[in-house]
Amino acid sequence: MIHIVNTIAPVFIVILAGVLARRLGFLPDGVTGPLNRLVYYLAIPAMVFIALAKASFATQFSPLILAGTLIPLPLVFGAALLLGRALGTPRGEMGTFIQSSCHGNLGYIGFAVAYYLLGDDGFVRATILAGFLMLLQNVLSVVALKAFSGDDRRAHGIRSSITAVAGNPVILSTLAGMGYNLSGLPLPVVAERTLRIISGMALPLALLVIGASLSFSLIRARLKLVLLSTVFKLVVLPGAGLLLYEALGLAGTDYLPGFILLAAPSATVSYVMAVEMGGSPDQASAAVSMATLLSSVTYVIWLGILH
Repeated sequence: MIHIVNTIAPVFIVILAGVLARRLGFLPDGVTGPLNRLVYYLAIPAMVFIALAKASFATQFSPLILAGTLIPLPLVFGAALLLGRALGTPRGEMGTFIQSSCHGNLGYIGFAVAYYLLGDDGFVRATILAGFLMLLQNVLSVVALKAFSGDDRRAHGIRSSITAVAGNPVILSTLAGMGYNLSGLPLPVVAERTLRIISGMALPLALLVIGASLSFSLIRARLKLVLLSTVFKLVVLPGAGLLLYEALGLAGTDYLPGFILLAAPSATVSYVMAVEMGGSPDQASAAVSMATLLSSVTYVIWLGILH
C-alpha cells in the first residue's frame, strides 16, 4: 500500500501544482492552450511511438485482456442511459452525462499512473490497450452527444468529432509504433534519443496543464449529475472491468494496465466535444474537475484492493 500511495500521490501533487501555478499567474489561460497542444500533438505521441516501436507484442498483447477492457464501456454506457432517463435528465445534459460516465482521460492521467506504477513494460501494455479503448470511447461519446443534442449545429459537430477521432494523435502514434515494430527495422540511435528527449516532458507537463484547466465553480450548481457521472466513471466502470477480468480467469499482474485505464477520471476532451456537438460544456467541465480530484482517492483504494 505504501508503494501505491508513493506512486499516486506525486501524480496528483503535480496536478495541484498546476492549480496553484494558474492562480499565481504562472499558467494563464493564454498559455495553457498552447502547452496542451504541445503535449497532445508532440510529447505524448513521441512517448507512445518509442514505447511501441521497441515493444514485444508476443508477450505484451492479449486478446482476452483487450476484451475485458473494452466490454465494460458499452455496459456502463447503457446503464448511464437508463439512469439518466429514469431521473428525467434534460435532453441538453443527457449526452454529456453519458459521455462523462465512460470517457476516460487515458493519455494524461491513465498513462501517468501506468508508467510510474508499472514501469516501461506496464506502460507499453497500457499503450496498446489505450489505442483500442480511445477509439471505442470516442465513438460512444459521439453517439451519446448526437442522440441528445438540441443544437442545430449537430451535423457539423458530428463531422468534426469523427475527424478528431480519426486524427487523434495518440491513436495515430499507436498505429505508427505498431507498424514500425512489425516492420522489424531497428530504431536509429539518433531518432530514439530525440524521441526520448521529447517524451521526457510529456507526463509532467500534461499533469500541470490538467491542474491549470480544472474548474471548481460549476460543481456545486450541477452537483447531482456530476456526482453520478463520477461514480459511474471511477467506481462502476473499473468495477465492471475487474469482475470481467476475474471471470475470464486473468491474473491481476496481466490486467492491471487495462484496469488503470478504466479507472481514469473523465477526459478533458469531454468539454471540447460538448461544445462541438451541442452538449453541456458547463456540466462537462464540472464532471472533469470532480472526477480528476476524486480519482486521487479511488486509484489508491482500487490499487490497494488489487494489491
